[in-house]
Amino acid sequence: MAKAKLTDLKNAIKSKKLIIGTEMTIKNLKLGKLAAVYLSKNCAENIKKDIQYYAKLAKVEVIQLPYANDELGVVCKKPFSISVLSLKQ
Repeated sequence: MAKAKLTDLKNAIKSKKLIIGTEMTIKNLKLGKLAAVYLSKNCAENIKKDIQYYAKLAKVEVIQLPYANDELGVVCKKPFSISVLSLKQ
């Protein structure tokens, strides 16, 4: 898994191609519509394994962020914790 910088994440947020949440990310991975997947550092292990499995099938890069899910919510300007983000193609 690759490491991401805060600037990379902020650019992804500005691009308006960001998908928030595990279910929508897995759905779009299955459809082959994603360019990258971002995981928080404290993402649940079972979710991480599912995402990595589908990302491997879809040949999509999974990027481990150095932020906890509550910090990721603040970075994305949302009032809730975020464990999984993905970037549309």
